[in-house]
Amino acid sequence: MRTKRLLSLIFCATGMLLLILDAKTALYAASEGISLCITVVIPSLFPLLVLSTMINSTLSGLKSPVLRPISKLCRIPEGAEPVLLLGLLGGYPVGAAGVRQAYDSGVLKKVEAERMLAFCNNAGPAFIFGILSLQFEGVGVCFAIWVVQIVSSLVVSMIVPGCDQRKTTAPVREPITMPQAIPIGLRNMANVCGWVIVFRVIIGFLERWLLWLLPQRLSLIVLALLELTNGCLLLSNIEQQATRFLIASAFLALGGICVAMQTASVSGTLSLRKYYIGKLLQAVISVVLSALLLLIFPLA
Repeated sequence: MRTKRLLSLIFCATGMLLLILDAKTALYAASEGISLCITVVIPSLFPLLVLSTMINSTLSGLKSPVLRPISKLCRIPEGAEPVLLLGLLGGYPVGAAGVRQAYDSGVLKKVEAERMLAFCNNAGPAFIFGILSLQFEGVGVCFAIWVVQIVSSLVVSMIVPGCDQRKTTAPVREPITMPQAIPIGLRNMANVCGWVIVFRVIIGFLERWLLWLLPQRLSLIVLALLELTNGCLLLSNIEQQATRFLIASAFLALGGICVAMQTASVSGTLSLRKYYIGKLLQAVISVVLSALLLLIFPLA
C-alpha cells in the first residue's frame, strides 16, 4: 500500500510539473481531446449509451427460446443474452455498462458479471464503420474486421472459465424510460470523454518529448495502446493495407489503456482481472483470424 501511494504521488507530481513547465502543450492537447469528443466520440456513442440502457432494462431477465442457444454457447445465465448482444453491437464501454447494470439489477451474480466483462465489451459497428472506414478502401474490409471482433469475442466466451449456466431469477421491474436513461447516458458519456481528454494530454506530452525519437510504426503502436481512437486515425500512415488490417484487428480487440480506464469507470466494484485476460486472448485470436482471412482473400 505504501509503495502504491508513493508511485501515485510521483506520477501526480510529475504531471503537475509538466503542466506548469509546458502549459502550451497541455492546452493544445486538451483542446484536441475536446474536439475529438465533440466531433467523433459523443455523436457515435451517446445515442448508443442511452438506447442500450433502455434496451438492457427492457430485455434483462427475459427468457427467450430464440436467444437460448447464445447463452448455451457462451455459458452465461439465461436472461443475460441482451447483455452479450449489447457488448457485441454497442461498442466500448457500452458492453461494460450493460454488465454493470445487469449486476446491479440482480440478473447477474458478481462472479458472472466479472466473467462477462471479458467478452462483453467490444468495439462496435459505429466506431468500426465510422473511424476505420477512413483508413481502408471499401466497406468490405471494415465489415470483415467487425466479423472478426464478434467471432473472437465468442471464442473468448468459450475459453474463459466461469460458473455453470443457470436461469436468472431477477425480479420484474419497470423498464427504464428515455427521461431516466438520458442522465445515465450523460454520466457514462462524461466518464468516457474525461478519459479521452486526459489521454490526449498524455499523448501530447509524449509526442513532444519522446515519440518523435521512435520509428513511425512503433510510435503508432504506442499511441494506439494508450488511446484507441488516436491510434486508429494514424493507420493510414501504413502503406500496406494487409498490415493495416492485422494491426487494426489487434488494436480493436485489445482496446488499450484508455478503454480499460473507461471500463473501470462504468463497472463500479466489479474486478477487471478477467477483463484484462479476455482482452489479451481476444487480441491474439483476432490476429489469427485476420491472418486466415488474408490468406483466403488477399488485400492489395
